[in-house]
Amino acid sequence: MQTARQAARQRRRRHRQITGTALAVVAAGALVCLVTTMLPGPKTGTAAGAGTEVAASTATHAVTTPPAPTSPASPTGPASPTGSTSPSAGPTPTAGQATATPGASAEATPSAVSAAPPSAGRIQPGTTYKGVATAYAAADGNGACLFGPSDDLMIAAMNHTDYESSRACGAYVRVRTASGAAITVRITNECPLPCAPGQLDLSQQAFAKLADLKVGRIPITWTLLSSPKSGTLSLRYKTGSNPYWCAIQVIDHRNPVARLEVRTTQGWQKLPRTDYNYFQSSDGSGCGGAVRITDIYGEQLTVDGTKLLPNVAQPTGVQFAPH
Repeated sequence: MQTARQAARQRRRRHRQITGTALAVVAAGALVCLVTTMLPGPKTGTAAGAGTEVAASTATHAVTTPPAPTSPASPTGPASPTGSTSPSAGPTPTAGQATATPGASAEATPSAVSAAPPSAGRIQPGTTYKGVATAYAAADGNGACLFGPSDDLMIAAMNHTDYESSRACGAYVRVRTASGAAITVRITNECPLPCAPGQLDLSQQAFAKLADLKVGRIPITWTLLSSPKSGTLSLRYKTGSNPYWCAIQVIDHRNPVARLEVRTTQGWQKLPRTDYNYFQSSDGSGCGGAVRITDIYGEQLTVDGTKLLPNVAQPTGVQFAPH
């Protein structure tokens, strides 16, 4: 019996020894693995591959290139060419206007003048226009331009389109027929629609110089020219003008007027042109003061000393150069 108990104790002792040894071996193995992992050197296996993938992902986000910013619209320079052909900048031709040699582009270097030459509008110097001539009873010669009665009835009414809200008023044009007959007339009136672009409604006195009035309608060509008359231009304030509102008209100008300005405390102020051929100051600015007039060729005339006298033509002593 004693021997059996001793044998059991010995078996339990050996079991504990074996178990402890196994645990020690396992612990030692784990320690070796841990030390190996901590040593420097390349990683291999699944764990190393996972680490590399995470690092690569992080780097990709760090160096992601942002989208290129859209260049803002800027007048500092033209856009890069794309291979397509674009028309050059310039005025769009309108129906009924003869083709003319284009002037300097918007990018041309300004000439050494006090102001850039204004546009001549639809009626361009040096251009020949085609149309028809008709006739009307001019009576005393007054018309939409409000120049007043005139003894000279070599006048015409410009078609509505080329009249251009009174811009053609006072222009002199040379009218020719296919037969060679020619006459110079001054634009004093407007021929309303359906008068077509290029059409001139001549006074009966002027039409009779070209053809028999019974014909009624003849094909013509016409060109702009300077007034053949000598003398200086005049200024006239419209009836009702006062220090708080005024309208100014230019009379007997050799070339068509493109712009009228008045001198104010802030400098020269451009006045808008009305369709009844006056330049209007709706708030009275510059009324009774110095006036600066510019023709379609860019020549400027400054007039001092005019008085605020409604409906009185005041001579100025100046005139535009002939062209």
